[in-house]
Amino acid sequence: AASAPKPLPSSGPKSLREMPHPLATSSSEEMGPALTPSPDLLLPRSIADKDLSLPNGTPVDTSSPASSSSLLNRLQLDDDLDVETRDLFVTVDDPKKHVCTMETYITYRVTTKTTRAEFDLPEYSVRRRYQDFDWLRNKLEESQPTHLIPPLPEKFVVKGVVDRFSEEFVETRRKALDKFLKRITDHPVLSFNEHFSIFLTAKDLNAYKKQGMALLSKMGESVKYVTGGYKLRSRPLEFAAIGDYLDTFSLKLGTIDRIAQRIIKEQLEYLVELREYGPVYSTWGGLEVELSEPLEGVSACIGNCCTALEELSEDMTEDFLPVLREYILYAESMKNVLKKRDQVQAEYEAKLEAVALKREDRPKVPTDVEKCQDRVECFNADLKADMERWQNNKRQDFRQLLMGMADKNIQYYEKVCVT
Repeated sequence: AASAPKPLPSSGPKSLREMPHPLATSSSEEMGPALTPSPDLLLPRSIADKDLSLPNGTPVDTSSPASSSSLLNRLQLDDDLDVETRDLFVTVDDPKKHVCTMETYITYRVTTKTTRAEFDLPEYSVRRRYQDFDWLRNKLEESQPTHLIPPLPEKFVVKGVVDRFSEEFVETRRKALDKFLKRITDHPVLSFNEHFSIFLTAKDLNAYKKQGMALLSKMGESVKYVTGGYKLRSRPLEFAAIGDYLDTFSLKLGTIDRIAQRIIKEQLEYLVELREYGPVYSTWGGLEVELSEPLEGVSACIGNCCTALEELSEDMTEDFLPVLREYILYAESMKNVLKKRDQVQAEYEAKLEAVALKREDRPKVPTDVEKCQDRVECFNADLKADMERWQNNKRQDFRQLLMGMADKNIQYYEKVCVT
């Protein structure tokens, strides 16, 4: 009998979970010394020129806080998890079509293998449909608002253009959903989210869906209900640079996406013509005995060109376009996190102004100002870490994508030239 497989070595991420998150505390005493803001943004001159201090006499730095090195060290994410150190593996496969009275839908098998102590079993297998993945992503956004949540493949397709129950479409979506879960699994914070564990293990996910907002964390609530009443005076340079980069990246990638789709459309139209063109020479060869051999050769050559072009078009449709779409959606997700960070910073600036103007002699530092500062610090640290992780993934994905497409084009022309 085959010996039992060796257990996967644990990556030991428990230390990260045990670290006190800046937003997990409920009072200033529990948080310890407040982090000192850095002078990225200054208040208006009328306020900034004053010698400000909090009611307890502590000098007030009226600038917007940047992420301190100590906080970054506490929240540092390990981007180099090797396969040998991973302790959670998730795959999406085996799509099945379900036909019911009211609807028809596709489910996918989600298989999980793990050695983490948080899981009761070493392996799970559940079936999930697209709306279940959508539920998971929404829950991650609610409970982890400072982190970049990977995008899902778009739900709707243009009617009459793509059959959402076709084998090609289902396989493309399966790959995207598999990548979505793997992105979460590789994240040292998101992979420990309670909702992610429920998604991977619960046999009946509907019971958890009905709970609605009951599982929303306090952190999520505090950020979710930040209103747009506060106006950010100026975004720190490093985050302004991120915003500019995302705008340019989305614009350029959108242009590439449109051109790639047009190329594929033209290839398919050309393919239709080629398929009608080749048989003409076979028919002609049947009428011209003396020319039958060269005419059949031309027909066979055109047939080989059809096969090669069809393979190239399929590769672009199934491998090239989905990556472009994923990163366009990824950029939009990052922009949303950046907007949330700006809202929290604007709230912090407004609270600092209010404290500076009141100058009341009170025995205790306002805890709401300290908590708001912590939220900004947390956003700064998490956004920087996730941006670096995203850039690393992007470089790897596009290097592999572009080199793969170059190889496919070389193979296409080799087949065409040989024929």
